[in-house]
Amino acid sequence: MTTSIIDIDFSAAPKIVVLGATGPTGRHIVSQALSRGYDVTLLVRSPEKAADMRGAKIVVGDARDEKVLRQAVKGRDAVISALGTPASPFREVTLLSTATRALVNTMKAEHVSRLITITGMGAGDSAGHGGFLFDKLIFPLLLRKVYADKNRQEAIIKGSDLNWTIVRPSVLNNKPRRTTIQTLTSLNQFRGGSISRENVATFVLDQVTTDLWLHKLPLITW
Repeated sequence: MTTSIIDIDFSAAPKIVVLGATGPTGRHIVSQALSRGYDVTLLVRSPEKAADMRGAKIVVGDARDEKVLRQAVKGRDAVISALGTPASPFREVTLLSTATRALVNTMKAEHVSRLITITGMGAGDSAGHGGFLFDKLIFPLLLRKVYADKNRQEAIIKGSDLNWTIVRPSVLNNKPRRTTIQTLTSLNQFRGGSISRENVATFVLDQVTTDLWLHKLPLITW
């Protein structure tokens, strides 16, 4: 497994592709990436939802389709996955793991190694650290099947030989970003928390040009 990012030309603007770009967090990622001068490609199913994202290249298609993914990923330096799925109390969820498996295969085929993925507090060993309301009510009643798929998604990424970082935000809100956040890998004393989507976008984009959190799963919160 590699220990540093070796395939990004830091003398030029990073070329990134964003999955989940039209979601509430994805929109902040795109906006901030463009404001940084990044070369941004979006993979979207509904181009009309991305009509206001001027300055980004649009590839239309399904994130589970490797043919479409290759169009989006080809020539990029890094991939950011902000894919999400609605709460699903009754139906099985497979979108996240299926799309991630296709993405990993595509990135290997296109020789793109840097992947930053957003999952969430409650995935993997962060389960049980969301506080009483999240852990005892919201998670088991609404999110259990979604997080089962997030767990599969994380396992696929960790089992790849990509230069990955998995970001686990605490409960998301739409408040203005703060100047400082907590970045945790030990959750022994952590119970609950929230963070703005703006802060998440900033942290995720910072990972494009650093290997500080390479092969790690930081939980970020206020």
